[in-house]
Amino acid sequence: MDTGWPSASGMTVALAGGVPCLNREAFTPIPAMSRSPMRPLRYSINITLDGCCDHRAGIADESLHRHAIANLERADALIFGRVTYQMMEAAFRPSVQVEARPEWTDPFARTIDAGRKYVVSSTLERADWNAELVSGDLETAVRTLKAEPGRGLFTGGVMLPMALARLGLIDEYEFIVHPRIAGHGPALFAGLSGYLDLTLIGRTEFASGAVAMRYVPKG
Repeated sequence: MDTGWPSASGMTVALAGGVPCLNREAFTPIPAMSRSPMRPLRYSINITLDGCCDHRAGIADESLHRHAIANLERADALIFGRVTYQMMEAAFRPSVQVEARPEWTDPFARTIDAGRKYVVSSTLERADWNAELVSGDLETAVRTLKAEPGRGLFTGGVMLPMALARLGLIDEYEFIVHPRIAGHGPALFAGLSGYLDLTLIGRTEFASGAVAMRYVPKG
């Protein structure tokens, strides 16, 4: 079930240790990107209750993979940094898969394998998993991609989304909060230069106890 959260409708939130929380202190805000007809850039990340964004700390199951497929299907292309691109390639590209995985991950594997990808990297010499390398000025490159017609763009990972958030380029944030305390990092958005004020627009609960909350930048 995907509904709004009536008690928190219009609430301003901030990211503290990766977990959305009430913004109670004055802090230099990161400006929201102006609304435009450009295709939106959406971001989704799995985190624990204490803000750990290590992909190994989450509780993976079939329902979360179906949800991830739905996210990918809303996008014309994916934008990854080098680390996330190589991690996804090793796990889900048929020709290079290095570890066995459950059969229920196959639909997600097929979806991401077929997806168009842009890889932001200054060290990779080639990216050939339906991919194109992005170099030069990050803001200019991403704004150019957003200006193209289509349904939207999708990004994941940690470091690249941090840079995109600083530039005000992410139009929708989804935090899938798992019912687990990791007791370690890394913490999502650690080192962000200011508060990023967000407004809740949707909430989805999973049988595992995980909750996906979707936000847009306030303003």
